[in-house]
Amino acid sequence: MAECVLAADLGGTKLALAAVDRRGRIRERRSERVDTSSVHAPAAQILRIANDLSARVDEFGAAAVAVPGLVGRNGTVWAPNLRGWESVPLARMLCRKLRIPVVVESDRNAAVLGEAWRGAARGKPDVIVLIAGTGIGAGILSGGRLVRGAHELSGCAGWMAVSDRNGAEVRRFGGLEAFASGAGIARAARKVIRSGYGAKFRRLEELTAERVAELARAGDRTAKQIWQSAGRQLGLAVANLISLFDPEVVVFGGGMAGAADLFWDELTRTALARCQPLAAKQVQIRLSKLGGDANLLGCARLAWDAVEKHSALSRQHSARGSPSRNLAELEH
Repeated sequence: MAECVLAADLGGTKLALAAVDRRGRIRERRSERVDTSSVHAPAAQILRIANDLSARVDEFGAAAVAVPGLVGRNGTVWAPNLRGWESVPLARMLCRKLRIPVVVESDRNAAVLGEAWRGAARGKPDVIVLIAGTGIGAGILSGGRLVRGAHELSGCAGWMAVSDRNGAEVRRFGGLEAFASGAGIARAARKVIRSGYGAKFRRLEELTAERVAELARAGDRTAKQIWQSAGRQLGLAVANLISLFDPEVVVFGGGMAGAADLFWDELTRTALARCQPLAAKQVQIRLSKLGGDANLLGCARLAWDAVEKHSALSRQHSARGSPSRNLAELEH
């Protein structure tokens, strides 16, 4: 029996891989900037790092990869932040080289599986993870099963309408993501500068959510107001998710969780005040405990499930005296 599985988190700029055991412990890990020199470069990069990690463990029983986009039912990936990734057969490419079962999943789905397995929602079957960073997405677990939708579009939380504001930004990024994401925080700061206010903002070398957070913690009133506004909108989004799906736990994660001290009270107060009253009395809203490891551990959970499935199929075929099923049939 394999000692570890291979988990990979492929982002728009960063690639992380880890060897994870059955208890969810990360035995070895590597991370690099994503190689975007060609369409196939990220897959080659995954294989190279996987080979390096495999030298440090006995063997990998299976692999799973989280991707920043949509995954078709045949394992092909559309990832707008990766150049040329319109229909990349990532599962088949990796399975052919690694010769183990390979699962490919969206990063938001991997995140909710990770939190439900080893994170802030451990052991819970009804969980939502709201991930807010440069963009905003949600992983939804209902009755222990991922909610995918008819076109694998469930969880595009950045497009939630949380106000009646309109304009080019809303039409491009979505009603929530336009104003309450990390990029939305930076856009709000730029608007303050254009309106003639925010003298401290103009002195920043780089106008990012992180810099706006630093100003807020230093006492800048305008910066505080920007974060509070984002907290209210995120709270409205959480209220809608609670009312629609009745989860036991909502976990907030992603890059913006690092600035939760600036908006957390506003988010939770708004969410509980505006969601379905009976649900408000029972739901728990928590910050992620896993941080950037949520995707890796969600992938590890998927990979261990693939190990069990492949073992069961092998036993079934052995009992029938027929060859074991091809590994590629276990792709997502």
